[in-house]
Order: sequence, then C-alpha cells, then structure tokens
Amino acid sequence: MPRPSGEGQPDRRAAPLATRSPRPQLRRHSADRINRFARIRTVNSTRHRRPSLLLSLSALLVSSVVAVPFASAQQVGPANGSLIVAGGALSDPAVFARFVELAGGPSAPIVVIPTAGGGDSYDQYFRGRRPFEAAGATDITILHTYDPAEADTDAFVEPLLDARGVWFTGGRQWRLADSYLGTKVHDALWDVLDRGGVIGGSSAGASIQGSYLVRGDTRTNTIMMGDHEEGLGFLKGVGIDQHLLRRNRQFDLIEVIRAKPELLGIGIDENTAIVVQGDRFEVVGQSYAVIYDANATLDSGGLFYFLAPGDRYDMAARQAFRPSRGESAMQRVTGTPWPPGR
Repeated sequence: MPRPSGEGQPDRRAAPLATRSPRPQLRRHSADRINRFARIRTVNSTRHRRPSLLLSLSALLVSSVVAVPFASAQQVGPANGSLIVAGGALSDPAVFARFVELAGGPSAPIVVIPTAGGGDSYDQYFRGRRPFEAAGATDITILHTYDPAEADTDAFVEPLLDARGVWFTGGRQWRLADSYLGTKVHDALWDVLDRGGVIGGSSAGASIQGSYLVRGDTRTNTIMMGDHEEGLGFLKGVGIDQHLLRRNRQFDLIEVIRAKPELLGIGIDENTAIVVQGDRFEVVGQSYAVIYDANATLDSGGLFYFLAPGDRYDMAARQAFRPSRGESAMQRVTGTPWPPGR
C-alpha cells in the first residue's frame, strides 16, 4: 500500500509518567440483564459499592512519582498478558484469529462485553460473537450491565474468573467507564492479564484501554477532552484515538498532547490494530497506526508519524522499529519538542 509521508526515528529518552485525571462522576443506570451463552440469567444488583483497592493503590503510586521520569523497567503496557487495540470497523479475520490464539485457542473461555453500544439488552445471539466463532472459538459469554453496583457483585463478575480473553465492542467509551471503572469487573480484567490472558477491543473498546480517555464526553464524540477522562488504564500514560484516517481524525490528538504533553498519543485507523505485550506493540491489519509524542517531531516539522503493519514500537523508550529492515530504528524523527501554538 502507498505509505503516507512522515515515518522516522523517535528519540530515545525517558518520558514522564502521566498525571492521573480526576476521577469522573459515574452515572448510575437501572440494572440490566446478564445474557450468557447457553444460559441466560438475571443477577440482582447490590446496594453498596466497595472502593477499588487496585485503583486506590494505583492513585497513590502515581501521585508519589508524578514528577519522576520513566525508569528503564517502567511498564507502560501490562506486565503479563496481551492487549489487542483495534481502530474500529474491524473485519480482518487474522486479527480475531490472533486474539483467539492469545487467549489459548478455540476452547479458551472468552467474554464479550457490548456495553459501549448502548443497546437496551444483549442476548446470546449478539452479533459481536460471530467473528470469534469464525475464528474457531467455542466458549463465548456475553456480559453486560449499565449499573456499576451490579458490576461490583460476585455474581456478575463470575464469568470473568476463568476467562482467558475479554473483548470490548464499539460504541461510546464513556458507557464502559460509567459501568465498570473501579468495580470488581475492573479488578477481574486485571486478573485476566495477570494469568496471561488477552484483553481486546475495537473503536470505543480501544480507547477505554488507555489511562486517559479520549473522546469520552457524553454529549458528542467530537470533544476530545470531555466529561470522562479516565480509562481502564491497561496502557499507562497513553491516550488512544480510533477510526483515524477513515474519519479524517489524524490531527485531533494534537489537542490532547498539547494539553497533556506527558501522554503518548496513539491513533489507529479502521481495520487495523496494535498487539501489545509488555511495553512493545506490533501493528497488524490493513492500514496505519500513528504516534503523537510531544518530544519528537519530524525533520520536516510534522507532529506525528505513521507505523505500517509489521512495524513495532517501544512505548517506554518512545522508539519505533521496522523488523523488515533488521529491527532498524526509523529515520526522520528528531528529538525536537513540538513548537508552541501549532
């Protein structure tokens, strides 16, 4: 495919850890039904929520090191497991096959979470399961609620306890934040990664995986920095945009990175994904991922650059590689910070 101009070599440097956004006010909705493959049942909501130990500890750690640059061992991605972050309109069967493989194969338990879509209910016939069935998966559960109190119950979280793969479908990412942030579901998702599983998502299911929630406003998805700014945080210090080139969004993340220059911005086009393991990711699919780093500009003055399928990127070192050229670092990216006001 023709390559857009502007790929190069990011500067090797230590990037500061992002300041955690203020916790958004979670909206409460009436309890929804859990629809599970081969058995559908209603789980009653609880009346009280417990604080998330994971998020409380994370906030304490972030506040104590906010001014400290990344150490060489700093994890941007999860220490265990894998992520697949897709830019929307995903139809490439190879990406779904990769997800099933990372989950452990066709018999691995997979949970699909359609909450971002905003439907009244989701049952065992939800079409979001079909790509995984086409990839050979045989154990698929649909898990959904809009009520964070319900998401904080042992009964609701039970399908996640032995899950090896979890997938978030598209829609509006703030719905995922409202429903699951700081609940037992959130903790259980980290447990999936800790035991070597995979978490993936497309469109809204991509953006929710960053620590900063891009396009999280409840009014419209054209507001980049809205009333929800906290994602699930599987990628620390990262903001993720999607449908990038197809919807002509390639300049939109500049606003976010100018306001929060400590963040790494990653934009992903449709039918394209990044596969994350540790601090590194590989681009897969049919189009491009785009990097926004406030301390790296092109020699032409450009503020972002493109990664094609097969290219790899180290999020801690802020360094891009092209394996087809012997894992060589890309050229044309300088260590010059972005100029002000552009």
